Amino acid sequence: MNTLGDFQRASFEKKCDWVTEKATFVGVRKMGDSKVYLYHAGDYFVEVYYSSAYKRILLINAFNSNSGLEPYLDQISLADLKL
Repeated sequence: MNTLGDFQRASFEKKCDWVTEKATFVGVRKMGDSKVYLYHAGDYFVEVYYSSAYKRILLINAFNSNSGLEPYLDQISLADLKL
């Protein structure tokens, strides 16, 4: 799945497999009783919504817009960058 469109058209099971095997974990945030895991997948990002209460993935969302990263900005530190 090289493109965002390919990923979005894939089955739920294939998306889960691809994220597990190919994507790079970036971070996690809480959303109510759930956790949202963010992965980098080349030209796009993937969010995996996981419910601790139900012990299952509720939703997988892929995007390539900068606005999709806004919920994660408070977790990013630039302190280690060498300018």
